[in-house]
This record gives sequence, C-alpha cells and structure tokens, in this order.
Amino acid sequence: MRKIERILIGPADRERLERLVRDRNTPQKVVWRAQIVLSASEGITAEAIAAAVGKSLLTVRRWRQRYATKGLDGLLKDATRPSRVKPLSPETVKRVVHMTLHEKPPNATHWSGRTMAAAAGISLTSVQRIWRAHGLKPHLVKTFKVSRDKNFSTKVEDVVGLYLNPPDKALVLCVDEKSQIQALDRTQPGLPMKKGRAGTMTHDYKRNGTTTLFAALNMLDGSVIGTCMPRHRHSEFLRFLKLIDQKTSAAFDLHLILDNYATHKTPAVQRWLKRHPRFHLHFTPTSASWLNMVERFFAEITRKRIRRGVFKSVPELKAAIMEYLENHNDDPKPFVWTKSANQILEKVARAKQALESQH
Repeated sequence: MRKIERILIGPADRERLERLVRDRNTPQKVVWRAQIVLSASEGITAEAIAAAVGKSLLTVRRWRQRYATKGLDGLLKDATRPSRVKPLSPETVKRVVHMTLHEKPPNATHWSGRTMAAAAGISLTSVQRIWRAHGLKPHLVKTFKVSRDKNFSTKVEDVVGLYLNPPDKALVLCVDEKSQIQALDRTQPGLPMKKGRAGTMTHDYKRNGTTTLFAALNMLDGSVIGTCMPRHRHSEFLRFLKLIDQKTSAAFDLHLILDNYATHKTPAVQRWLKRHPRFHLHFTPTSASWLNMVERFFAEITRKRIRRGVFKSVPELKAAIMEYLENHNDDPKPFVWTKSANQILEKVARAKQALESQH
C-alpha cells in the first residue's frame, strides 16, 4: 500500500485556496495548483491527484513541496528559471570595454553596436548590455574649449566676484552682440501641430537679410536693454553704450561684463569711457563666452522666438525681437550664478590635467 503524504492547511489558507478554485478569473495554472494542495490535505494519494488534475506525478509532488516550503504565495507565480543563454565571461566583457575605450574599427572613427558585435563575436544585445553597465556611449561626443588666456584666473575671479558679490550703488550688466541674425522665410508653409503629429517646417529657406542684437542683461532683476542695428562695428557699440547711459539711473556706477571683441577696445571707445567714468568694463577670458550671462539670454530668445520664426524681411525680424524684449521686461526673472571662482578654476585644472595625460 502506497504511503499517503498528507498536507496540513490552516483555515485561512483553505478558504483562500477554495476561493481561487471557484473564481472564474483565476488563471488555470493557479487553479490546478490549488486543487493539488486541497486534495493532498484530504489524504488523497499523489497518483489519484495526478489523474484528477491531468498532470504528471512529478508535477503533483513538485507543487505539494512548493506549498510546504513557500506557502500559498508560492503557488501564484512560477519559480525563476536559469537563462538558456550562457552569461558572458568576465574576459569577454573586459575585452569589449577595452576595445571600446582604446581601439577603433578599421573603417570608422567610433564603434557602433553592430560593428562591435561582429568584432567581438557576440550579439548586439550583449554589446548594448555591456555598454549600458559601464556607462559607455561611443555614438556621443561632447565639445569643449579650454581657454589659453594668460590672465584666465584673474578674469574669472573678477567676473564671478561681480556675480556673487556685486559692489554697492552699482549695476552689473552683461553686454554682448548677437550678430548676423538671419531673417529666414521658409520656401513652403509648414503644417500645424495636431494630435499624434508634430508641427512641420521645411529644411530649406530664403534669406532676407540680417540684423545684430545688442543686449545688456541686468544681473539684479533680469531686465534687458536691447536694440537692433545693421552692423556691429565700434560705432554701433558706442551708440549702444549711449543707450545704456540713457536707460540707467545716473546715481549708479555701471560694471559691464564683455568679451574680448576688438570693437570693445578701440581708441574711440576708450575716449568715450574716459568722459563717462561711471562705466567700468570687465572682460571675460578668451574662449570663455560661457562666463557672460547674457549668452544665456541669447539662448532663450533663439529657442523661443527666432529659430522657428518665419520672417519675410529684416524689419519684421527686428519687430519680433523688440516685441520679445518688451514681453520679457514686463516680467523679468534674473539668472542666478551659483559656481564660485575656486570651483571653476579647480574644474579647469582637472581638464588641463586630463588633456596633458592623453598627450
């Protein structure tokens, strides 16, 4: 006579198992698993249970054991199975990482997933998993420029000092020109955005002339003094300085942050500055326009008003720019500089060290 392997079930589990069997929404695999456990609790032999549920004897014994070890929750989900594909060896992973970092394919400047897969003898998805795990993105490249200005440190400390600790009874203005803004008219009208489709714009265009935006960003309140001129010579720069002089209170000194463009340093500009001693010019280092906060404003006006604009003439472009300036000044919000001079200089030092170690 065969030994009966009885399972003891608590009242709560029995009620839940019976509810799973009765529920029409219960997956069938969970139903027969619950039936196996309920039958085993009544002293029915494994052979009889297998015949009743239509499963093999091994399956009945497996799920009785699963309930005994993991309880009712163990019946609700399958156990994890080992992958049918063997995991990559550590040597293969190291080889892919080394090739990505130190080698190049024979016919390209960088690896793609498929070229690396072919070279390493593994699948594309394996290459992608390795790159993702090691934070490698061969298809991306970031641009940079380290300033070679001999007075870089002094100029950074001077400009950042104005941002973080501006002088009393003075305004800090970030000044620059956005030159050669093109009045572009698209060759065909685009389609408007609608549900499920982005707006469209032709890639080709007709040039209708250019203008130059002179702008002075007030670091105190975010307002902008601006005007458009046809060119950006020293004579136009002098006209803009006079405009700044008219638009600001005479009670304040003016500290202007500018780049090293030659029109900012001509003899005519120097003579005008001597006659207006409240103007103080502070120059950013060469190749460091990112230090001038007005560049952030130029990025905003380009993204919001110019890049997608359609302008049939230069006056139309200038009107759009001035309208944007008026709307901006109705509710200005200042840009806030957060990095100290020491933080910037330390980062530049690390960049130079990294460059020198590569050569």
